[in-house]
Amino acid sequence: MNVVESLITSLQKLIVLALAGMLAVVVVLSTVHLGVLIGEEVWKPPRGLIPVQGLLEIFGYFLLVLIGVELLETLKAYIRKDVIHVRVVLEVALIAMARKVIIEEPNTVSSLTLLGIAALIVALAIAFFFERQARSEAVHS
Repeated sequence: MNVVESLITSLQKLIVLALAGMLAVVVVLSTVHLGVLIGEEVWKPPRGLIPVQGLLEIFGYFLLVLIGVELLETLKAYIRKDVIHVRVVLEVALIAMARKVIIEEPNTVSSLTLLGIAALIVALAIAFFFERQARSEAVHS
């Protein structure tokens, strides 16, 4: 049984490394695409000024790239210690919700959906607070 466990562990590591490599490629390409998007928005008339809709698109895409970077951090931590850090997962979730809030048009979304988004953000913030509190207590102990 030990050989099977060792084989599965090695396979898991290989899969995580492959995922990290593919995610790194996606993050690099997304960063390049973000740069092109910014360049296009700046070049549109009136040159040098980015309209609000363009800014919202850029910020949403920026946060999407940031989510990719945080996911890479999660995979890196998993490769190093075989542990997924709750803090990083919560950060990714908070960034994703911030992105949702930025790109969402409040007039096109039902009030119940907006309330659900707000509840999710509060729940994630509370979880993040307790995770930091637990980590702080573990350091001081």
